[in-house]
Amino acid sequence: MSINKIDQTYLEWPFFEDHHRKLAAGLDKWCEKNLNHIDHSDVDRACKVILELLAKDGWLKYVIPKAYGGVFDDLDVRSLCIIREALARYDGLADFVFAMQGLGSGTITLFGDEVIKENYLPDVAGGKKMAAFALTELDSGSDVANMTTTAVNNGDHYILNGSKTFISNGGIADYYVVFARTGEGPGAKGLSALIVDAETPGLEITERIEVIAPHPLATLAFRNCKIAKEKLLGPSGSGFKAAMATLDIFRSTVGAAALGFARRALSEAIGRTNNRHLFGAPLHNLQLVQAMLAECALDVDSSALLVYRAAWTRDTKDRRVTREAAMAKMHATECAQIVIDKAIQIFGGMGVVKGVKVEELYREIRALRIYEGATEVQKVVIAKQLLNEFKG
Repeated sequence: MSINKIDQTYLEWPFFEDHHRKLAAGLDKWCEKNLNHIDHSDVDRACKVILELLAKDGWLKYVIPKAYGGVFDDLDVRSLCIIREALARYDGLADFVFAMQGLGSGTITLFGDEVIKENYLPDVAGGKKMAAFALTELDSGSDVANMTTTAVNNGDHYILNGSKTFISNGGIADYYVVFARTGEGPGAKGLSALIVDAETPGLEITERIEVIAPHPLATLAFRNCKIAKEKLLGPSGSGFKAAMATLDIFRSTVGAAALGFARRALSEAIGRTNNRHLFGAPLHNLQLVQAMLAECALDVDSSALLVYRAAWTRDTKDRRVTREAAMAKMHATECAQIVIDKAIQIFGGMGVVKGVKVEELYREIRALRIYEGATEVQKVVIAKQLLNEFKG
């Protein structure tokens, strides 16, 4: 079933090139054809089905560089954002699968040596390896430098001990990019990133975590896992830099996913106001409803401007976009929550019925305000960037 009309005039903005517009049009048709009939009753299986579909039609090639079977020489963040926005409009789980292939391979792209890249990236693009990014611990979510998982240098390998939680694709991933304390210095200076394959002895899935919008999440335990030093990503002690550099790319795409959810909610709300009559006239005749729609449209467009500014800056300027990405992620996720809430209000009682799209969107959006840096953390990031830039 086709979704209600979506405003795509934003593609006329100067942030985009013709290949971005072609990508958006082609992907929208693909989503309508492929994502309307995915069975979500078994989430693990649904993720694998979606992964196969995305790989078969080449969409996963956007998450890796051209040298390893990708589309562009370097990751094109505008394309990643366009893809996540479109997938999120149709199916939050499809967005999740695509996003994790990118996040779970991004550190390899940025910091892996040639052998590691050859061994992992083509299989990520081909859907043969499901990727995961294992950073979060129970007591050190946004406080990355406070992690306690350790990787002790033991000659030609590391001995990995500790745990990670809320790990996306936990339990179904083929490998995990794991961040651990290797002790080169205090705090953030003593972290490293390593690849841990799913079949590694001592790796155990200790808990599958159920959340309000079903996704495969798990707690991982590492008990004397022997990790070859060839699986180290970048120099030892560079793990914090690797994590932040990876998030610097993909944080904008979280905003894009939220934007996709918000666009769909606004579209559903408009459709509802056109089709529902109240007091003898269409719902859209009520000025209070018109005000809600106007506020939603403003939130959607302002989010899009911030998301695609960050993506364009990352693609075209030779510098980090920490501030821009933080602004995009924070604003888009917070505004999407508001837009979806208003859409539910417009739907009335039907808005909280399971199976109605806006109810699904309400559950999907909540986690985006937390993962990859909660809103409160983004405010700190933005403030620090401003103070550093304008200090005397």
